[in-house]
Amino acid sequence: MKNLTTILLFLTCIITQAQQSYYDGINFNKRGVALKEELAYLITSTHTRSLSYSNVWNALKVTDLDPTNNSRVIQLYGYNKTSTGTDAYYNGKNNNGGNNGQWNREHTYPKSLGSPNLGESGPGSDAHHLRPTDVQRNSNRGNLKFVAGSGNSAKTNGGWYPGDEWKGDVARMMMYMYLRYGDRCKPSKVGVGSSSATPDDMIDLFLKWNAEDPVSELEIQRNEYMGNRSNPYAQGNRNPFIDNPYLATLIWGGPAAQNLWSFLGTDNYSMTENKINTYTNGSSIFVQSTNEVIQSVSIYTTNGQLNKVFNNTSNQKNIEIRNNNKGIHILKITGNNINETKKVIIK
Repeated sequence: MKNLTTILLFLTCIITQAQQSYYDGINFNKRGVALKEELAYLITSTHTRSLSYSNVWNALKVTDLDPTNNSRVIQLYGYNKTSTGTDAYYNGKNNNGGNNGQWNREHTYPKSLGSPNLGESGPGSDAHHLRPTDVQRNSNRGNLKFVAGSGNSAKTNGGWYPGDEWKGDVARMMMYMYLRYGDRCKPSKVGVGSSSATPDDMIDLFLKWNAEDPVSELEIQRNEYMGNRSNPYAQGNRNPFIDNPYLATLIWGGPAAQNLWSFLGTDNYSMTENKINTYTNGSSIFVQSTNEVIQSVSIYTTNGQLNKVFNNTSNQKNIEIRNNNKGIHILKITGNNINETKKVIIK
């Protein structure tokens, strides 16, 4: 979803303060299944509050509020900018239930497609994939698999197309469910596409949607609420693919998605067999290269802000960068055949 009145503050390519500590333990030099496993452990271990199915109502009344009008929620799959009708974009915040004209809790990953059935607890009550949806439109979707399409949400090709405005949201929710619940929520069970080019069961359909439809303000709003354990109905964990869609590209490949983190370059890996080592001593950071000359080292904070740049005018393979603050630092190290990111800690 991308056409909200207020377009993203998030396109500035930084990590928000709320994300800073959340991802401190992740090794962003990893790729493929190795990176997937680290992120899966993170979102599972930080899922410290399990919502009851009834509490999901209360959560959605906060997470899915219209940023321009807090008396109404935004309905997944909606496209008519009104508050009435089965295709309505909005509905009254408290007009929830099971009757026509109301909104209910859409399982974007349908309960019956889980293996086993997701039920109404655990994955069945995970608010990261539950969204307000018009009752009748929810019924029209039922448990149809997601399929390729264009335009507004509709049944098509024997499945369900969520709409141009919602396909990115859906893709990132399905990626989250796969990380969080593993084989119980395989992408191939909920979408029609091929996994032949990915290292596991991720399908090309969701990778394409993730790249084509950038993160929306509403997705960010939901993620910030859910990740803050102090909120009454927050689970405590985040959806990494909302924080940075490019993580999906690093794990599964496919078309390059939007990269929202400035320190995570699109070629963030060693291009030769040259080895880069880093260590600290006091307030100094040492960077050593086994073969190639280091041209520059950019030092970022964990919220993505550039702190300093060291340009190696002496053509050295081993350099010292002095007078750094305590804490975690992200190093972007470059040279003719060097393009690496390292994380160091000054205590």
